Amino acid sequence: MRAIETIMRTAPVIPVLVIEDPAHARPVAQALVAGGLTVLEVTLRTAAALEVIQEMKAVPGAIVGAGTVLNPADLRAALDAGSEFIVSPGLTEPLGRAAMESGVPFLPGIANAGDIMRGLDLGLLHFKFFPAMASGGIPALSALAAPFGQARFCPTGGITEATAPQWLDMASVLCVGGSWIVPKGAPDVAAIQKAAEAASWLRG
Repeated sequence: MRAIETIMRTAPVIPVLVIEDPAHARPVAQALVAGGLTVLEVTLRTAAALEVIQEMKAVPGAIVGAGTVLNPADLRAALDAGSEFIVSPGLTEPLGRAAMESGVPFLPGIANAGDIMRGLDLGLLHFKFFPAMASGGIPALSALAAPFGQARFCPTGGITEATAPQWLDMASVLCVGGSWIVPKGAPDVAAIQKAAEAASWLRG
């Protein structure tokens, strides 16, 4: 099983996916992988999400995880669907302990120092800074990262293709989460692949 840091270092952008129709899953995943983005976060925000994870896992080269995991029940469902990593918008002790016990690569959301300290107490070092822009943007994460030099982050929320390189220039940032790669609705696979190709070369 891949460690979460290895997953975070695979590509500079992790597409954050909200997909309503399972029929869209494979074409979207194929376009993303062809464009160089192989780590895919399928959010559990739709009734189709677990089926989408299963469909995307059939695409060669795709590393498929579940996002918007809120509790141990969500965690179990995501793992049963074949999720290779787990992302949550926040960090609670029940979810954190369940994730650690499962051994799955886990990226919990944090927005303040207390969240990071709770994660460190659980033995976690990698976090999703969320919602990145609403929580103060780069100045906020810079301030948070200073006393937690061992922590590494994936900022997500309000980040764009234009602003991503500024985040990626931070030493504590391994990747960013991006919803701009795949807009909601019927997929334009050519546009998705083009956006993925551009994002795969983003660096600070």
